Amino acid sequence: MWPTSTYGRRTRRCYRFRSASDVPRGVIHITDAIAIDDREIEERFVRASGPGGQNVNKVSTAVELRFDVRASSLPPDVKDRLLALAANRITADGVLVIDSREHRTQARNREAARQRLVALIAQATRKPRRRKKTKPRPAAREKRLESKKLRGKVKALRRRDGADFVNRG
Repeated sequence: MWPTSTYGRRTRRCYRFRSASDVPRGVIHITDAIAIDDREIEERFVRASGPGGQNVNKVSTAVELRFDVRASSLPPDVKDRLLALAANRITADGVLVIDSREHRTQARNREAARQRLVALIAQATRKPRRRKKTKPRPAAREKRLESKKLRGKVKALRRRDGADFVNRG
């Protein structure tokens, strides 16, 4: 079912769908190698607080996007990184929940939520760099020990018997 335009030809376009199931489905591209099917995403539209005037009380514009990470078609290493990256947004069942209510229209909130999902998955596709183990050079080690000795002398001078320490050091 194709949408019907609610505005005239010369004004900005806004499409109204009869229900969320009428929205055209497809594939969401994350990278060249990774894409997720639209059916893996569950969207719920709820009433939002915030901008919108009287419209807020009548129309469900806020979007709650739910994406089951464990049951998704993502590669296993990307799933693991996504679970770690978005740990505070994931339910006990492994479902990622993204909430969008910053715009006045349902379509813009829906697009914003999807963009956040794509950005999060794209971030999880990048493998973290391996840390190179390093050792401090002898000169740096010597400098650190000298600064510790100097600091100890300064603290010793604050004590009552600090003069004895200065003579011994």
